[in-house]
Amino acid sequence: MNTRNNRDRLPEAADLTEDIIRLKEEIAPYTIYGAEHIEEGARKQMDIAMRLPVTAAGALMPDAHQGYGLPIGGVLATRNAIIPYGVGVDIGCRMALSVFDITETHFYENEAKYKRELIAHTKFGAGHGFQGQYKSDHAVLEREEFNLTPFIKNLHDKAYAQLGSSGGGNHFVEWGIIEFETRDEVLNVEKGKYLALLTHSGSRGLGATLADYYTKLAKEHCKLPAEAANLAYLDLNTEAGHEYWLAMNLAGDYASACHEIIHTKLTKAIGAEVLAKVENHHNFAWKEVWNGEEVIVHRKGATPAGKGVMGIIPGSMTAPGFLVRGKGEKESINSAAHGAGRQMSRSKAIKNISKDEMKKVVTDHKVTLIGAGLDEAPMAYKDIELVMAAQKELIDIVAKFTPKMVRMADDGSRED
Repeated sequence: MNTRNNRDRLPEAADLTEDIIRLKEEIAPYTIYGAEHIEEGARKQMDIAMRLPVTAAGALMPDAHQGYGLPIGGVLATRNAIIPYGVGVDIGCRMALSVFDITETHFYENEAKYKRELIAHTKFGAGHGFQGQYKSDHAVLEREEFNLTPFIKNLHDKAYAQLGSSGGGNHFVEWGIIEFETRDEVLNVEKGKYLALLTHSGSRGLGATLADYYTKLAKEHCKLPAEAANLAYLDLNTEAGHEYWLAMNLAGDYASACHEIIHTKLTKAIGAEVLAKVENHHNFAWKEVWNGEEVIVHRKGATPAGKGVMGIIPGSMTAPGFLVRGKGEKESINSAAHGAGRQMSRSKAIKNISKDEMKKVVTDHKVTLIGAGLDEAPMAYKDIELVMAAQKELIDIVAKFTPKMVRMADDGSRED
């Protein structure tokens, strides 16, 4: 179920100085999917985004919750403008899935081996990376964009050290069982259950540092009223806007390289053949055509879901995830949810969930958990089934993924 949002006319902010960009008086209409599952804070943030003078369209996904600037789960199309906080701190954060020619039975009979390899070939947490002979190499490190400015060039060493690692917070690498109820002709995978590797993380310290730098730059170039300050944008025709666009794409490709390295290492370690691979990202901005005009579509915690586009929507460490195919729904700006979405903030989860409670839920679901803080407890997330039900018009489910062995940052730390 979705609803249209077109709230009452709002008064303009008073006492604005001449250099402050005024917001539109009215909130442009936008579609909300699963409105009954979305907190008021996220809706208020989206209302403000829909009053920006550069806004062309917007939508709110059913996993939405409050963030900085644009809410997580917010989709915003703008005219020739890019919003660093509309992209997010973890630029190009993504999901990657490999489906193997290994049966469910084989996994259960060799769990110790899969746990050993998972620990050996992954590294998590803020500031963590590889040293010496354990560093990975990838063509992304040779990208010319690293020489775009002295500031970006100085991030190269950090990017090299962290290449192939995962971040903190809700980032994970996990083994699970994926079930195709029918043969998928596009992926060329037969009906059945298979072992799969699912990863979630982004551009590590590179993306976080770029996001912080260009958000500050945007706020210098684009002064908005206090309630909209974190939505400061850069004109793509300016040097700063063009520079951020290139840096954002570099960070996105770097995030993809990290996943590629993790999947390559673990595939080799278990001696498997990959039957299918799917990857999609969020926390990014794309140039797309909407209503006949080119716009910049920001998907902050939202999955691209154009017609035929494959995506992965995870639940939690104990809840199922879904391999999906987009339907290309115009009202959602060709988007869908990127996960279950939080129903508790990190601080609230840490305060209200005990280690014993978390352990019981994980044990009851027969999941082997390596690491993770209380802020990532399954109870901190919305019911993925309700989220999926709220977006049936946006995606078709291709297969269902059930987590079996999950690794996350040991201390639950966030990105650096």
